[in-house]
Amino acid sequence: MVSQAGFHSPVRVLVVDDDPLMVERMRLLVEAYSDIVFRGECLAGQAVLTAIAFMPTVILQDISMPDISGLDLIVRYRNTEALAHVPIVMFSGSDSADLKSECFSAGANDYVVKFPECAEMIARIRYHSKSYLNSVELHAAFQMLQDSQRQLANANSQLQTQNGLDSLTGIANRRKFDEVIAKEWLRATRMGTTLSMLMCDVDHFKPFNDTFGHGAGDICLKRVATALSEQLKRPADLATRYGGEEFAILLPDMDLHGAMAVAEGCRQRVRDLFIPAYDGNGACVTISIGVGAMVPAPGHTVFTLIDRADAALYHAKRSGRDLVCFQHDA
Repeated sequence: MVSQAGFHSPVRVLVVDDDPLMVERMRLLVEAYSDIVFRGECLAGQAVLTAIAFMPTVILQDISMPDISGLDLIVRYRNTEALAHVPIVMFSGSDSADLKSECFSAGANDYVVKFPECAEMIARIRYHSKSYLNSVELHAAFQMLQDSQRQLANANSQLQTQNGLDSLTGIANRRKFDEVIAKEWLRATRMGTTLSMLMCDVDHFKPFNDTFGHGAGDICLKRVATALSEQLKRPADLATRYGGEEFAILLPDMDLHGAMAVAEGCRQRVRDLFIPAYDGNGACVTISIGVGAMVPAPGHTVFTLIDRADAALYHAKRSGRDLVCFQHDA
């Protein structure tokens, strides 16, 4: 439905009839009413273009037209976005029930037999115009509400990103991960302590999404993110959404043994969610985890640690998934 700015009044009546006398009769009927604007069209082939230019609140359409029938014109109006919801009142000299049924089936809103009483015609024009204007205003208000909600969601998403939070899961985002791992690497270098990280990936997530839909996929990721966060007990530990269905967990000042224990806890906690897997058969969603642990040394960077955790994750995937594998500094 097309919303018209300031479209409250007047009533705008378009009469489409090949008989100029009929068009003139209608013009004389409504000209006494200051809130009604009139437009007539005698050429069926021009009716749609005239209606788009005039933007009526109601169309009074003759059934019997040369070249293009009134029934065909109804279909053309309804297939034109700007006119799809404009009320159509059909004119006819026939009171046939079958003809009325055809008109309503084609998309007409009303049917009158030529020529109705003046009071009746004005009442129909006002009724259909008022209904249309109310629906336009309601649609415009709904669109404004949707636009406002989208703007608010975008603003919240931007705020979350700036604050280092992933907009879907609510845990830290990749930007926060990059910031924290750089700081923890420098601290581990100064202190000579071990920095560990877990790279976690939801197994078979693409077929899960394809089977259950993206809405279910989003819920799955949120639940996994919460499960991973619940396994972290120290303030310095950080769970992040690394990207897509991949999560990264930083464990400062924790050796490989401790990191493997956390990883196993994460793996089992996700299993305990019992989120149905895409292939059924009682299976549930699982994660694979790669663990990297190292004391920073000359020639190493944060990317060395990330690569080790990533390589361990790859090994877990290749070994059957729902596994924890590791690589550590020799």
